[in-house]
Amino acid sequence: MKDIEEFLTGRVWLRNFTPFPKEQIDQAILNGKISISRGITDELQCARCLEKSPQKIISFFCSACVGICYYCRHCIRMGRVSSCTELITWSSPSTITPQSHSFHWNGNLTPLQERASQEVQKSLFQQNDHLVYAVCGAGKTELLFPPIFAALQKGQRVCVAAPRTDVVLELSPRLRAVFPDTIIHSLYGNSPEESGFASLVIATTHQLYRFQNAFDVMIVDEADAFPYSYDLALKNAVIKARKKDAPIVYVSATPSDQLQKQVPEISQIFQRFHGHPLPVPEFRSLWGYDKAFAKGKIPKKLIAWVDEKIEKEEPFLVFFPTIEMIEQAIPLLQERHPEIAAVHSKDPDRKEKVMKLRQRQIPGVLTSTILERGITIPNVQVAVVGADQPVFNAAALIQIAGRAGRSADYPDGEVVFFHNGIVRQMDKAKQLIISYNGGSRR
Repeated sequence: MKDIEEFLTGRVWLRNFTPFPKEQIDQAILNGKISISRGITDELQCARCLEKSPQKIISFFCSACVGICYYCRHCIRMGRVSSCTELITWSSPSTITPQSHSFHWNGNLTPLQERASQEVQKSLFQQNDHLVYAVCGAGKTELLFPPIFAALQKGQRVCVAAPRTDVVLELSPRLRAVFPDTIIHSLYGNSPEESGFASLVIATTHQLYRFQNAFDVMIVDEADAFPYSYDLALKNAVIKARKKDAPIVYVSATPSDQLQKQVPEISQIFQRFHGHPLPVPEFRSLWGYDKAFAKGKIPKKLIAWVDEKIEKEEPFLVFFPTIEMIEQAIPLLQERHPEIAAVHSKDPDRKEKVMKLRQRQIPGVLTSTILERGITIPNVQVAVVGADQPVFNAAALIQIAGRAGRSADYPDGEVVFFHNGIVRQMDKAKQLIISYNGGSRR
């Protein structure tokens, strides 16, 4: 029963899909240790993801209950929730023994990081929401280490949520190294099963559909990122997953005006941890690049840029506006070097390819916006093909530029925006980066 309690505490799970024998679950329900709720409420709302729009809650003839049922299309990838589905959660008083935690980190916070870290810790103590508005490479993750440790020492359960799997995969090894004695679970699509009661959960925001009243501290990293920033259901999932009145810490290099107005406490850091300025993007025309790729040709300026990086043995990222253009470009650029790789949101091997780039096993990667945030590669050089396209708004361009110059050993990375005509979002991104370099902390 201990294993079931550790698994279900704070979770909302499909009864028929638990990793435990049916007899054990049935007995726990009979003993009142597990409570049951219907998957779709009488108000036609999904009890797991809280979706209630008629476009997502769909009627169908159900063979299980032999009648008209409703199911939720919004979270169906996590297993279908329908009117006759039973969701279970642990409802008995907790018998989980508090863990002991240790803090292993040899780094030092800069004065700006230290001040922001203390401000976050104060907000958590007062149960106030907090926004950390810090430029790419400011050391946002590191300044969160002390507040997380303080919460763990109090016996609190902490969640670090991020909109994208790539960010979770980047954060997990860092947090596991800093808190080696803490049971930590990393949750994302098809993540491996982990045992024990996790005091620290690192998860994609989608995984929070499966939690309810679970966390004493909620940290939302990359709070401006798609899809979280556009999906009300994901924002509701964050609220549902935290305990009542538990504070939320939002972390972002490009927070929206709405988020800045919404959160009462804000810490700003407009300087990288190593003290060097952010690389300012350079605009270079690349007339008719889309037509060139469609005809099986690489624009000469892009060839020159890629060849230069290969010759200097500098790792590089080239961002493209569409998967189609990536697929057109990759065979052409592999003629310059056969080991150049390509990744996008539908690529199951992108984690391995990014690791190869980090370890200098391949010269560069062509990518969609999936790698615009959450990855750090020393000395990486960055180019955007089609920076004039709508998919590259100012926030995305700032994040992409933020991949370069992150390392103290290589603070001067190059950022080039190739374009078919300069647009407002490009100018906005460049001017904001310039303002950060000359800005001050409020």
